[in-house]
Amino acid sequence: MSGKAWLSWSRIDGRALEAVLGLALLLVGLFGALFPLLGVTGPFPPVDSREVRIDDLTQVPGAASAGDVTLRGTHTGELAFSHPDFIERLLLALPGLVQTLLLLVMLELLLRMARTLRDGDVFVAQNARRLGVVAVALAVTGTLVPLVTTVTTDLLVSGTDVASAVPVSYELSVPYVLLALLVAATAEAFRQGTRLRADTEGLV
Repeated sequence: MSGKAWLSWSRIDGRALEAVLGLALLLVGLFGALFPLLGVTGPFPPVDSREVRIDDLTQVPGAASAGDVTLRGTHTGELAFSHPDFIERLLLALPGLVQTLLLLVMLELLLRMARTLRDGDVFVAQNARRLGVVAVALAVTGTLVPLVTTVTTDLLVSGTDVASAVPVSYELSVPYVLLALLVAATAEAFRQGTRLRADTEGLV
């Protein structure tokens, strides 16, 4: 089997890729956005806990609690609400909702890129721009989502007895940032490939 035949991309392959990305969009939309939103508004069981870092503690005897708020764990713990109100449910769900929104944007752009395979050519200007947006979305996921988590956690514990045990901490998500740089480099390669092809066609 020749290398050309091995690397060939059929219409069926393109349809299969589009179906996989479409299914991923549907599942992420349902489980990452719709169901959590229904949990915030009431019909579904809400998110009622979050993993947090515990400041300067090697052991929390039993569970530190303040009314409906409970803190369990050592170094990293579970911040749990027995009866979260609407604002608490929203704050608990917000980081996941933001991350899901960014993931939906990325999947939609990848789906649009997959559709260009029908014409047998992915090196088009639109795909370079789409990859650039994906890179930005990845960078935002690695920087903004942790910030949203930090801010919402601080709001959740503010005014409670467990607030002193939960420090305000921000951690950059390095894997997402590195992946963003890789995708940005790929987007630049697409731009160069598109420009080179345009120059070559202009010489013919």
